[in-house]
Amino acid sequence: MDGSTLQILVAMVVYMTIVIAIGLAYAKKANQNSENYFLGGRSLGPWVTAMSAEASDMSGWLLMGLPGVAYWCGLADAAWTAIGLAIGTYFNWLIVSKRLRRYSVRANNAITLPDFFSNRFREDKKVIMTLAAAFILIFFTVYASSCFVTCGKLFSTLFGLPYVTMMILGAIFVLAYTILGGFLAESASDFMQAIVMVVSLTVIVVIGVTNAGGIGAVIENAQAIPGFLEFFGLATPSLNEAGEQIVNAGVPVFGEAANYSLLSVCSMLAWGLGYFGMPQVLLRFMAIRKEDELKLSRRIAIIWVVISLAVAVFIGIVGRMLYPTAHLTASGAENIFITLATSSLPAILAGFVMAGILAATISSSDSYLLIAASAFAKNIYQGVCKKKASDKEVMTVTRITLLVIAVIGMLIAMDENSVIFRIVSFAWAGFGATFGPIMLFSLFWKRTNRAGAIAGMVGGAAMVFIWKLIISKLGGVFAIYELLPAFIFSSLCILVVSLVTAPPSKEIEEDFEAVRIG
Repeated sequence: MDGSTLQILVAMVVYMTIVIAIGLAYAKKANQNSENYFLGGRSLGPWVTAMSAEASDMSGWLLMGLPGVAYWCGLADAAWTAIGLAIGTYFNWLIVSKRLRRYSVRANNAITLPDFFSNRFREDKKVIMTLAAAFILIFFTVYASSCFVTCGKLFSTLFGLPYVTMMILGAIFVLAYTILGGFLAESASDFMQAIVMVVSLTVIVVIGVTNAGGIGAVIENAQAIPGFLEFFGLATPSLNEAGEQIVNAGVPVFGEAANYSLLSVCSMLAWGLGYFGMPQVLLRFMAIRKEDELKLSRRIAIIWVVISLAVAVFIGIVGRMLYPTAHLTASGAENIFITLATSSLPAILAGFVMAGILAATISSSDSYLLIAASAFAKNIYQGVCKKKASDKEVMTVTRITLLVIAVIGMLIAMDENSVIFRIVSFAWAGFGATFGPIMLFSLFWKRTNRAGAIAGMVGGAAMVFIWKLIISKLGGVFAIYELLPAFIFSSLCILVVSLVTAPPSKEIEEDFEAVRIG
C-alpha cells in the first residue's frame, strides 16, 4: 500500500470512527424500548428529519449510480430522473408529511409503516400488516444489496483488493452499526452524512470544472458527442463483443444519437412517484417531534435534493471530458466519482471525499436494514405470530432478522458487474407501486377500504415484477420504467375494489375526518 492509499484509508477510518461513536452515544436510549429503537420516540427536530430523510433515500446511488448514467449515455436519462425525483420530493413533503404524522398518532400510535396501514383500517386479521411487512422485506433486501455493491466497488477500486471481500467487509460494518444504535443513531448520523455528501459532490464538481478549463470547455466537449447533451436525445456508446466501449486512437466511439421520446421522459419522471411509498422517508414524517416543524423540513429537504441531484448529473458530464476512456462499461462508469476524487485531490482530502460515498451507503443501508427487520420482528413476529411477545423478544428477533437480511443482500451483491442504478431502480419501483398509491388513497380518500388496500398493494407489487420481467421485453412503448404502469395499475385496483365492496366502518370514517380536520 503506497503513501497516498494509506492517507485515503486513514481519512476513511477517522470518518467511520465518528459514525461508530454516534452509534454508541445513542445505543442506551435506543435500546430502552422498541418505539425508541424503531422510531426514536418521535423526537426528531426539523433539520435532522429533513437531512436524514434525504440522505437515507439517496444512498451511494447519488454519488456513483447517477453520475455513472450521465457519464455513460449523457444528459437525458440522468437529468429527467433527477427532475422527477426533485418534483416527487417536494410534493411528498407538501401533501403527505403533515397528514401522515397526524394519522400515524391517531392510528393507535403506529411506529412502522405496516402498523399504520393495519391500524388505519382497524384490522382484526392482520392481512395488510403481513403483506406490507413481507413486501418491505423483499424490496429492502434488494435495496440493501445495492448498498453492498457500492461498498465493494468503492473499496476494491481504491485499494485494489478483491471486490467480494471488500463488499462483505462493508456489509459487516453497516450491520454492526445498525444493530448498535437503531433509529436515533441512524438519523443523527444521516444528518452528518447528508452534509458530507453534498460537500463532497460540490468539491468534486468545482475542481473537475476547473481542471477541464471551465464550464464552456465541458459543454463544448459534451456537445461534440452525438446526443450526449440533449434532453430529447441519447448518446449510444459503440460496444465490442465483450460489451466494452470501442476506443479509436484514444477517443471513445459513439454511434448516432438515439431518439428520446416523450414516453421516455414520462418514464424517467415517474421516479418521482416512488417517494409516496418510500418507507425510509415516510418514517421520518412519522418521527418528527412537532407537526408544525415539517414546513421548515420541507424547505431544507428540497434545497438539498436539488443541489445534490444537479451536481451529481454534472459530475458525469465533467468526468466524460476529463477521463473519456477510463471506464468502458456501464458498470465501470459508476466509478467516475472515485476517479475524479482520487485524481484531483490530495490523498487525505480524497479520503474524506470517499467518505462521502461511504456516508451515502451507510445512511441508506442502515435505514433499509432497520426498517426491514422491524417489519418482520414488530409486525409479523409480534403482530401475527406471537402477540404477547415482550419488547426484549422483539429486539432479539430484530437483530436476528438484520443478520439474515444482510446475508441475503450480500449474496445478491456477489456479482462484481452489478449496475447500482438498475438494482436501485427495481427496488424503488417496488416500493413506489406497492405503497405509494395506498398511502395517497389512505390519507386523502375516505371511501378507501381494507379490500381496496389489499388489492392495491398486491396488484402494484405484482405488476412491477410482471412488467419488468415479461412485458418490458416486448420493447417499444412497453420498454418504459415499470414504476409508471405499476403505480397506475395499483391505483385502479384500490379505486375499483373499494367501490365494489362494502364501505369502511363508521369508526374508520370518524378517524379519517378527525385527521382531515386536524
